[in-house]
Amino acid sequence: MEPKIYTKDQHGIDNTKIDSHAYYILQKLHQSGYEAYIVGGGVRDLLLGQKPKDYDISTSAKPEEIKKVFPNCILIGRRFRLAHIRFGKKVFEVSTFRSGNISDDSLIIQDNVWGTAEEDVVRRDFTCNGLFYDGQDETVIDYVDGVKDIKKNFLRVIGKPYARFKQDPVRMIRMIKFIGRYGFEADPEAEQALLECRSEILKSSQARILEELLRMLESGHSHQFFKLMTDKGLMQILLPKIGEFLETDEGALVFSYLQEVDAAMRERKKRQHDRAVLLSCLIFPMVEKHLAIHYLEGGHTPHLGTIHGEAYALINETFLPFFKIPRRMKGKMTSIITSQYRITPLTKRKPKKIRVPRIADFDLAVSFASFRNRIEPGLTEIISRWEEAIVDYQPPEKVKKRRPRKRRS
Repeated sequence: MEPKIYTKDQHGIDNTKIDSHAYYILQKLHQSGYEAYIVGGGVRDLLLGQKPKDYDISTSAKPEEIKKVFPNCILIGRRFRLAHIRFGKKVFEVSTFRSGNISDDSLIIQDNVWGTAEEDVVRRDFTCNGLFYDGQDETVIDYVDGVKDIKKNFLRVIGKPYARFKQDPVRMIRMIKFIGRYGFEADPEAEQALLECRSEILKSSQARILEELLRMLESGHSHQFFKLMTDKGLMQILLPKIGEFLETDEGALVFSYLQEVDAAMRERKKRQHDRAVLLSCLIFPMVEKHLAIHYLEGGHTPHLGTIHGEAYALINETFLPFFKIPRRMKGKMTSIITSQYRITPLTKRKPKKIRVPRIADFDLAVSFASFRNRIEPGLTEIISRWEEAIVDYQPPEKVKKRRPRKRRS
């Protein structure tokens, strides 16, 4: 297959916008006698005139050979072996060219068969991600007509969509991500394949799917993404309680939170909200409804201990059995949600001086309350007082537990 080569005048990528560390990795691999290119989303974003969030690099060097060139790199993964090269807080993924049968619809369990640059491209998911950028001559190498599809805002699967989604069901979520994030128009054949294959999503790694959902909550495009996930029926399969809730009238409140999350993400740019705060946006409206049905409508006002238990149980029930949310994150979410009823109590009280409780992560609860304030302007006064109080608050220092001394024999 002969690739199309786009020169700098044709593709218009300004190489001064490319991360200098990514360039350094390319040069070092070239000097060591290997092929190496920036690949995937980094090239796509540069062509769209956007700043890439990360730069993935593909090379003819095998993982152990990459390790010899960059002794400080870490080799990770069994299913998909690759190298992580770190520069300060920045991490660059460097993968070896792969090969594989794109017509076989068997689930990919291992993906460590080395290949050529051409073989590596055709096993990638979408044409917009099947592009190489050569840092030496500043050209874009295109085997799959990805440049044309990007110019047309068209999302096309490399190979047959049905087989490719069966091979790796996470590609269906990535398809929805690109539609929601970039406004791409999807290939009708891929749309149909997604509807037919969506139940396959439960065969995927829960960790990979959770990471995709969390990244979209941080992307500034979560509202459109979760709306599409619900419309296509994937939320109902992955998170049935949330999926069903989003189809009700009360579900509109979740989408309101996501709109505010997106606005906040665009405002904050580099600074991100804690992931527990973002996940709480999906859960809090469900907790409110649960408390209203089981307590408030019967004239009972639950105390904070009861709310804590109900919130924790609902979080568990919502994410299990498929997702294994880290215990630390579940604890944060429970604390954030419970603390909302400390910030704005269910029973009206006389205004009094605000004292910030000595609760771990209470600042996250106030951060979440700021989203509530955007949706319910009537809360502005009380939440502003809590925001002012938390600024001057000094959290208690964590006391390190001392290990018991060993007895002398």
